[in-house]
Amino acid sequence: MAGNGAGMIDPVAFDNEFYIREQTRCILDRVERFDRKLYLEFGGKLLYDYHAARVLPGYDPNVKMRLLQQLKDQADILLCIYAGDIERKKIRADFGITYDTDAMKLIDDLKPWGIDVLGVVITRFDSQPAAMLFKNKLERRGIKVYCHRFTKGYPTDVDMIVSDEGYGANESIATEKPLVIVTGPGPGSGKLATCLSQLYHDYRHGRKSGYAKFETFPIWNMPLKHPVNIAYEAATADIRDFNLLDPYHFEAYGQTAVNYNRDVEVFPVLRRILEKITGGESFYKSPTDMGVNRAGFAVVDDAAVQEAAKQEVLRRYFRYQCEYAMGFADKETVQRVELFVRNFNLDRSYRKVVSAAHQAATEAQNQEGKGHNGIYCGAAIQLRDGTIVTGSNSPLMHAASSLILHAAKHLAEVPAKIKLLPPSITDSISRFKQEILGEKAVSLDLQEALIALSISATTNPAAQLALEKLGELKGCEVHITHIPTPGDEAGLRRLGVNVTSDPNFATKNLFIT
Repeated sequence: MAGNGAGMIDPVAFDNEFYIREQTRCILDRVERFDRKLYLEFGGKLLYDYHAARVLPGYDPNVKMRLLQQLKDQADILLCIYAGDIERKKIRADFGITYDTDAMKLIDDLKPWGIDVLGVVITRFDSQPAAMLFKNKLERRGIKVYCHRFTKGYPTDVDMIVSDEGYGANESIATEKPLVIVTGPGPGSGKLATCLSQLYHDYRHGRKSGYAKFETFPIWNMPLKHPVNIAYEAATADIRDFNLLDPYHFEAYGQTAVNYNRDVEVFPVLRRILEKITGGESFYKSPTDMGVNRAGFAVVDDAAVQEAAKQEVLRRYFRYQCEYAMGFADKETVQRVELFVRNFNLDRSYRKVVSAAHQAATEAQNQEGKGHNGIYCGAAIQLRDGTIVTGSNSPLMHAASSLILHAAKHLAEVPAKIKLLPPSITDSISRFKQEILGEKAVSLDLQEALIALSISATTNPAAQLALEKLGELKGCEVHITHIPTPGDEAGLRRLGVNVTSDPNFATKNLFIT
């Protein structure tokens, strides 16, 4: 069930306070340069940036929000979402929810920070049915919605783009504060077009506003093949993003800088658009110039960052393999990330929990009576002190349930012989699932096991001790030999662990609940 590891696994390699000071200083400097009106496109996640937290150990997933809270009296927020992403129900993997649901979640999440969203912009809108439903839902809850259609002439006909038929066809969004944050649930959400549309309207009314990007990845002042920048490529393998040296930056300044393909490719057109809007020479000489990115200067332990980024590349590899098995990703995406893994000379065993999970599955198979539908699942977690704890499936519970209960029991120092879930509770839940809900499978998934643990804690001191230790699992590494069921996936996500799995299904059934 448990084995000892060496050392702590969560070093601090990023200085959040330094980053906030540096990033704030640079943003305010841009605001002053542009007639005190700046449209700031936010790359990446505004809240809960778990990718950054995984590759930059110590990075606060909400550090951007902490920064904006300091600027909230000077900032309006616009939220962009691409109508096509709404229509095809694109998923944000961190939460397992669609982009339109994530947009509504972001509006709710901003409120405790004392920040309201000025409005939602549905981009490349063409009266798609799902986008219309989303628009109606927001407007009936009092949220202002703007619909921007595809920009005529984009990307080559600059005269058409910068005209009343191009950006001018979009409704001008009234903003009051000097800084306008333009964000969205993911790449391709239309943030840039929204910013440029606003610039067009401002210049028509005599206001010389400006544009900049709040960037995190790729980190421009790290080497092109630094693991952190490769981890960003792995994270965006499904949309075919790749990093490259910014040729415009080197030509202008003789300085090497890393950017990504879309920004470099669009820069000549973007510069012409900005010059057409402003009627003068562009403020920016390179796509790197456009970004406000001080993340690289806040790294205090490069060795720890490199190790964390390599682990993230492996996580992405496992994730895309599973998405391919489920039909969500194509073979090229898997092969791209597999190439990154090979370039770093990594293999599955580099992620310690993988071999431990497979060993747990083998041990389960060797025990009579184990297994669910003849399939044997193993799971492993690496705790903060390096200890490896394992679990496996049984007729009573899923491998994820077994794993988390074993881990909590280990942390609480509860003897192995003491049961956390008495038969009175597990039998009652099994009967309820079978006799009332009519389910065939009675083994407990992780969500059900956690509920059972909380019930047991009311009368069982050992269960109470284990329950109190669940918070210590956040950020720990987990691997499961089979794709988690929805109940397992939701439970693991809420516990905040970094989970990967093999591209195997835990049941031969096609419909999994």
